[in-house]
Amino acid sequence: MQIPHAALWQNVVSLGLLVMVSGISLSESRAAGDDFEGAPISYSDSKPDNCISRLQETMDRGDLTLTRDGEQGYLKSFLKALDVPVESQTLVFSKTSLQIRRITPRTPRALYFSDDVYVGYCQGGDVLEVSAVDRSLGTVFYTLDQRGSEGVPRIERRTDQCLVCHASSRTEGVPGHVVRSLHVSQSGYPVLAAGSRNVNHTTPFHERWGGWYVTGLHGSQKHMGNLIVDEARFSGEADNSAGHNTTSLTDYFDTDRYLTPHSDIVALMVLEHQVLVHNRITSANFGTRLALDYDAMMSRELKFPEGQRLESTTRRIRSAGDKLVDSLLFVDEAPLSEAVTGTSGFAEKFAAAGPRDSQGRSLRDFDMTRRMFRYPCSYLIYSEAFRSLPPDVHTYVWMRLRDVLSGHDQSPRFAHLSADDRAAITEILNETVPDAPAVWRESVAPETGDSEG
Repeated sequence: MQIPHAALWQNVVSLGLLVMVSGISLSESRAAGDDFEGAPISYSDSKPDNCISRLQETMDRGDLTLTRDGEQGYLKSFLKALDVPVESQTLVFSKTSLQIRRITPRTPRALYFSDDVYVGYCQGGDVLEVSAVDRSLGTVFYTLDQRGSEGVPRIERRTDQCLVCHASSRTEGVPGHVVRSLHVSQSGYPVLAAGSRNVNHTTPFHERWGGWYVTGLHGSQKHMGNLIVDEARFSGEADNSAGHNTTSLTDYFDTDRYLTPHSDIVALMVLEHQVLVHNRITSANFGTRLALDYDAMMSRELKFPEGQRLESTTRRIRSAGDKLVDSLLFVDEAPLSEAVTGTSGFAEKFAAAGPRDSQGRSLRDFDMTRRMFRYPCSYLIYSEAFRSLPPDVHTYVWMRLRDVLSGHDQSPRFAHLSADDRAAITEILNETVPDAPAVWRESVAPETGDSEG
């Protein structure tokens, strides 16, 4: 029996900050089996340690007060307290979030982000939707009541309601985020029959941003942004030429009701990359901790000698580490055929955050003519979440980075990295990550031919 899409979306309620998966079954969405709810992770029962939990502690001490003003409630004050740039604003108009009744093509949901937090805002919404990247728990979800009750504002943690959509194979099997691209009708409901796409930096340009507004220039490259379809007449193909190279959204909705009039194309591309890497970091974190916990249990049962490890434990850790390395080094990144330019000033704000080496180079420097970044190694290597990875996988990732960037690993999957790329990234990391593990600085003699394909 086919379920009408309106009824379906009204019954699949998610705290998602990003565009959610549509029409999945509960069993699929919780495919990970909730391994992270038990020891050693105990996701829902463990105390978070992230920028949001620390902000709440600061407010509770009276060292900071959020200011509530006008229609947008705590939004401006909250972003300022978290140092989230307003230039990061992106706008999504599909009804795929907790406050679906607030979202339409005329009233899109705004999303703001920094390296470690995401904030979602709906016009007239009851709450701000928040997620933070936690050093131990991966993605932790919260809401902040916008109604301005008495006393210190409370940022409330949310678990089960969010995990229905935010802990699946689409998020690497851990609490994480999903960026989706799909066709959307005038009412804001996704056209489920037309399918949907999971989006990250490997997604071809022409499949991105369905259900999102997009401002920016991108030449003749096509995308799905700014497209609203007539579901009754929609056959699966649509001419979106009018939605390309858009620098103003005033014909779509009242932009004055948002912090900026932009939904910047560069911010969208960074967001898609960042979400993938955050999910991979969490997967490496959880996977390693679960593998080591199982290994310790089996060692006790089988009375292994001290220090002996199951081969499967090593394989699990390396598998998670290899996936993280792929995302850090932009393996399979979809190429650009023409220059891409944003409209909000996000690119300049983002690049200025550094850090930079003695030659003035940064992993945050953009290319945006043939690929996203000039030096294709993710800036999230500086993040607290990456630095807090369990030592086994943290060391392994740095070892693999060393092998690839030294030229020791010449396997085809890293062929997108030229000798100049590898040398530049190595030099930047040497100067900007002084506390990298010793294995990173061990010399490796280059070899010819394929290694680990």
